[in-house]
Amino acid sequence: MSSEDKITRSDDEWREHLTEEEFQVARCSATERAFSGRYWDEKAAGTYHCICCDAPLFRSEGKYDSGTGWPSFFQPIDENAVAENVDDGHGMVRTESVCAKCDAHLGHVFPDGPQPTGLRYCMNSASLNLKRDDD
Repeated sequence: MSSEDKITRSDDEWREHLTEEEFQVARCSATERAFSGRYWDEKAAGTYHCICCDAPLFRSEGKYDSGTGWPSFFQPIDENAVAENVDDGHGMVRTESVCAKCDAHLGHVFPDGPQPTGLRYCMNSASLNLKRDDD
């Protein structure tokens, strides 16, 4: 994604469009409690979009129950939807997943997921908005 396509806003501008929890998770890299988010056990067919910029991120066909209490996916909707950063906070090194369009914190990706990718995108519900196929 080119820098012209990136969406950048001030914290005040993001706060106008997000709840406090959404802001803390998506813009400040907080994490919601396991089994507390609205999508951890969601089964509906649809597309999960970024809560900040509405970019499509994941399809429900890529979602699975990882047993972690967070919505988990084995792949993004396409290879350019989700970007990765090194996260060395909290005394460990992990791979942070962010929206490629606006840099919203989504969660982390781990190499312990199912095939065909072997990846587990462990996302925060507060960073996502499900648009159901039947809506």
